[in-house]
Amino acid sequence: MNRVFHSWHSPRLNRTMELLEFGHAGMPVLVFPTSLGKYYEYEDRGMVSALSAKIEAGYLHLYCVDSVDAQSWYNKQAAPWDKIRRHNEYEAYLLHEVLPLMTGGNGRIAVTGCSFGGYHAVNFALRHPDVVSHCVSMGGAYDMTSFVGDYRGEDFYFHQPLMYIPQDDDGWYWERYQQLTLILATGENDICRNDNERLSGVLRARSIPHQLDVWDNGTGHDWPWWQQMARTYF
Repeated sequence: MNRVFHSWHSPRLNRTMELLEFGHAGMPVLVFPTSLGKYYEYEDRGMVSALSAKIEAGYLHLYCVDSVDAQSWYNKQAAPWDKIRRHNEYEAYLLHEVLPLMTGGNGRIAVTGCSFGGYHAVNFALRHPDVVSHCVSMGGAYDMTSFVGDYRGEDFYFHQPLMYIPQDDDGWYWERYQQLTLILATGENDICRNDNERLSGVLRARSIPHQLDVWDNGTGHDWPWWQQMARTYF
């Protein structure tokens, strides 16, 4: 399997960022790590191995990025607006530095993530449906209010899908959502099941196509189940 390590100084984040690329052809997939996760997590947790046959066959081309969660959402010393400002810088890094590496400036991508990575994937897809064609979230957590206390500024609002989707009357977004393949996968015992059902209800009320899959047989919130999900949806 083609495995390439990338590292450069990001001018948007003013720090060195690292990522791992797996594959040589196929759909480019932006992979977000879990809470405070690193770019090598997907490999270490057996997810790359679970998808190895499709990667080696040229169907999937993974780009596993690092997070800045410790400087944004999980930074307990930062004010809410500073957490969101740092997250916006991270999003700019993805859009203007990582995506050109993935596509060469042409074509759309898929996004995926587990747990908090599921939030990142869904939020990125819903905010940028012009560059994302497929989104697979596994055990995603979408209620971000616990990270900002009572703060409800506009900058937070536009990173909280449970808030901005119900109010979104912009036809540009709605038309592109009709072309987006969006999968919310969770387990019957997943601690984030309620978040997935809530988001599904919000999307359904706005007639936004998506697939909510609640896995049975005791499926919970952990890597062995996410490996099975990845093999199923990719």
